[in-house]
Amino acid sequence: MNNIRILLAEDDLNLGILLKNYLTAKNYDTTLARTGTQALNEFSTGPFNLCIFDIMMPEMDGLTLAKEIRLSNHEIPIIFLTARNQQEDIIEGFISGADDYITKPFSMEELLYRIEAILRRSGSSSVILREGPYSIGSFLFDPLKQMLSHKGKAIKLTTKESELLDLLYRHHNEILERNYALKTIWIDDNYFNARSMDVYISRLRKYLSKDLSLKILNIHGKGYKLIC
Repeated sequence: MNNIRILLAEDDLNLGILLKNYLTAKNYDTTLARTGTQALNEFSTGPFNLCIFDIMMPEMDGLTLAKEIRLSNHEIPIIFLTARNQQEDIIEGFISGADDYITKPFSMEELLYRIEAILRRSGSSSVILREGPYSIGSFLFDPLKQMLSHKGKAIKLTTKESELLDLLYRHHNEILERNYALKTIWIDDNYFNARSMDVYISRLRKYLSKDLSLKILNIHGKGYKLIC
């Protein structure tokens, strides 16, 4: 786990378990509550780094739950999940203390991007600067110092190279979505940033070529995959 704890409140058991399993697979320590009351009780056992609340829940709805949490914690990020998308509901959500709002149905990738974007803004994210050093094949990588070492020889990476390598490793042996990587590191997925990322991918391939077991594959129309 990356020590980021998420409190998820969702009364739809199937969706709740799906979200919990997905976030857990992405290395987020996720606690699932089925009602607003249960979520409030779980929150008191904290600490948590982020909350995801469905608006329509039994016993206590997500809006009320957010207001209760804001009485004791003004800073924790809150994302609302809802099937409603009327403007007044969105406004009420933000008044209740929401940091973001996502309307069902949504993709898991979109939710993950929103989570990590909020955590980066709040300074809680470990998406980019993970504790290290750690091994990537026969390499030793320290993302905090931006150093990539191989058999006693070290390369000083740029900030973007370090961020991209760290993100690739977090998704190693699975597809790292291109737009997700752009929005996570460059914030904007415009053409110029996309071309810049291609250059950094080429550089990382060159660095890692000393270990033949490591490969960064282009997955056509989707993104990249670090094989290790």
